[in-house]
Amino acid sequence: ISGEVAFELYDTFGFPLDLTSLIAKEQGLSIDEAGFNEAMQKQKSLSKSAAAKETGDWIVVHEIDKVEFIGYEFLESTSKVIRYRKIKQKDKELYQLVLDKTPFYAESGGQVGDSGFIITSLGEKFIVLDTKKENDTIIHTLLQSPKGGVFLEDQVTAVVNSSRRGLIMKNHSATHLLHAALRQVLGKHVEQKGSLVSEKILRFDFSHFAAMTDEEIKKVETIVNQKVRDNIELSVRPDVPIEEAKSLGAMALFGEKYGDFVRVITFDPKFSVELCGGTHVPATGQIGLFKILAESSVAAGVRRIEAVTAEGAEQFVNEEIGLLNEVKSILKNSKDVISAAKNLMEEKHQLEKRLEVLYQQQANQLKDELVKKAIKSKDYTLVMDKVSVPNADVLKNIAYGLRNQFNDLLMILAADVDGKPQVAVMVGEALEKTNKFHAGNMVKELAKEIDGGGGGQPFFATAGGKNLAGLDKVLKKAKELIG
Repeated sequence: ISGEVAFELYDTFGFPLDLTSLIAKEQGLSIDEAGFNEAMQKQKSLSKSAAAKETGDWIVVHEIDKVEFIGYEFLESTSKVIRYRKIKQKDKELYQLVLDKTPFYAESGGQVGDSGFIITSLGEKFIVLDTKKENDTIIHTLLQSPKGGVFLEDQVTAVVNSSRRGLIMKNHSATHLLHAALRQVLGKHVEQKGSLVSEKILRFDFSHFAAMTDEEIKKVETIVNQKVRDNIELSVRPDVPIEEAKSLGAMALFGEKYGDFVRVITFDPKFSVELCGGTHVPATGQIGLFKILAESSVAAGVRRIEAVTAEGAEQFVNEEIGLLNEVKSILKNSKDVISAAKNLMEEKHQLEKRLEVLYQQQANQLKDELVKKAIKSKDYTLVMDKVSVPNADVLKNIAYGLRNQFNDLLMILAADVDGKPQVAVMVGEALEKTNKFHAGNMVKELAKEIDGGGGGQPFFATAGGKNLAGLDKVLKKAKELIG
């Protein structure tokens, strides 16, 4: 398996290399790991290039060192601009802004940063794309750039996108419930190894030694949804001594650094107690519904769950029901969809077997016709013709059938395979030993006539292409190649 394919499985579909390698070995295949690493490095270089930004110097408006986050209680504030700077990123001109106090949550602990807008004293409205931390300072990235120093005047109004924040909060609180449910179902060895909480999805990485079974996934989902229905009130303790928090059984977040005092988030002291600086719903009932979309491997001993809540979960369920109804319609509204689907698959299997027999009969008939057209010469028996076959397997069967019949065979077939051009070259066992003809080399030359490419072994090779009209040229060129 090429490194490019292995990397695509990893980068696009989330298949880690060790999982792909394991499946490959089970099928008797190997992976070009050097090619994978090369593709990985190339992607990193592209990412760095895309993310490269030119950052200007900070323009200081007010000499204030302390930045206050008030986003736990408020989604809007009247604030002073401390400083701002211009940045260029991906050929766009953006501005970054620091306020003395802000309701915008900066990306941290797996939770994405808030978005929203900022309104100046002159009524100009600037979209806040994202919020991040830099040296513990909350930085807002603005889409439009300020003009004429409008930030220098008076104060600005900072407004968080409340609907987006609400969805993020639901997913974040659900992540805490998920963590507790996993420990209850799988065991106390489960620990968080990473997370992503956005408005669209929650992703949770955790330590576990095996893929979860369908029954385990169902149990975890059931526990979380029961806690949602219990509408457990959020308990927040903002300044708990770290040792006291540990004695409460609070779970720490992977990769987070904690000081002497920590913020403890509790949804039922007997169920979920965690150290967390993120934003949460006031009660679990606001989560609405929790649905697991996927469970997969991230690395050795680390699993990943992706899930949705609230509107996202409702949309997922409605889409699945819509899909089921569509299947029912296709199966003529059968009450027992599973049995109907199994019967349909069995009928398909039987038809495929009958079709295979018909294809084989067709291949035998076509082979016999080609035998009659074979031209015997001093050095070889030539079979060269333009044929039409339903699939590549029929073409291959014909080629091997002719090879079994003629020890000195030289076969060149220009084939219309279900509307697509293909070339096949076969060299008999006795002729192969003379090294006069090499099927792989010949097919590469012939493939040019159908705008394609291919190759194979010295005795058998095939090529596909795009130009069906070029099949006649294939035969003409073949005559030139064999002299």
